[in-house]
Amino acid sequence: MALTVALSRGRIFDETLPLLAAAGIVPADDPASSRKLILATNRADVRIVLVRATDVPTYVQYGAADLGIAGKDVLLEHGGAGLYQPLDLGIARCRMMVAVPVGFDYDAAIRRGARIKVATKYLDTARKHFAAKGMHVDLIKLYGSMELAPLVGLAQAIVDLVSTGSTLKANDLVAVEEIMPISARLVVNQAALKLEHRSLQPIIDAFRTAVTTAAVRAARRSAGASRRA
Repeated sequence: MALTVALSRGRIFDETLPLLAAAGIVPADDPASSRKLILATNRADVRIVLVRATDVPTYVQYGAADLGIAGKDVLLEHGGAGLYQPLDLGIARCRMMVAVPVGFDYDAAIRRGARIKVATKYLDTARKHFAAKGMHVDLIKLYGSMELAPLVGLAQAIVDLVSTGSTLKANDLVAVEEIMPISARLVVNQAALKLEHRSLQPIIDAFRTAVTTAAVRAARRSAGASRRA
């Protein structure tokens, strides 16, 4: 039976392609142009299923996929039950941030003990962050366009992923606090790891080697840039 890899379209898929190639896996179709949800690969024993990013851990947890790749943000909200997380892939890097409208005095609101409204789709992560700070917040669940919430008065702040910060700037928002760095992780179904160990372990090892090689190259480039400076 073919091993099933759960991936989501977009940035994570694009940045996963070199890792798949390192494991000798090449998708038969381009997900950007194909409407297929199950992609064959050059290997008869491996297929790829395309799901929503937030659904990757669920597909892996319940065995519909043997392994998958999901952001740390998604895994924190999922809880990680039934998943083995052997590797931080170091791809799809960004930061989980608190952002507010330009001109809103976030520090003063904290000092006053004000109760503020925060819009986010990362309820568990936000709840734990603000609880650790002793802040009083009302969390509002949204699924998209977080930047809109402060602009229309729905919330005073948002918790969201920030990559370049250009979207925040375009909507007159500013990041005021970093909650944590985010990157994508390899997740494996625990039962599959036992039953399909001989098939899964070479893929995990190939991913680990590719990640280590990429990190070494990045370190050398950084060192070279420092010497030139």
